[in-house]
Amino acid sequence: MRFILGFFLLLFLGAIGVFALQNTEAVTVSFLNWSLKAPFALTAIGIYLLGMLSGWTVVAFLRRSIRQVATTPPPRQVEL
Repeated sequence: MRFILGFFLLLFLGAIGVFALQNTEAVTVSFLNWSLKAPFALTAIGIYLLGMLSGWTVVAFLRRSIRQVATTPPPRQVEL
């Protein structure tokens, strides 16, 4: 199994390398008054990493919220 996972990892890294070599022209990314000119492959990798970070943050927030709801006792009812 480890051999198969290693093979797919090498295949994925090879595809990323080919993508980076074929997409070297510069693109401009603008946000408000800020702009950045960088190779397309580098821009795509940066966007991918930002997506991973935001996804990880959302998942961590949901886990923490679910854990808190599951461990918090229900409120007591007051009888009149």
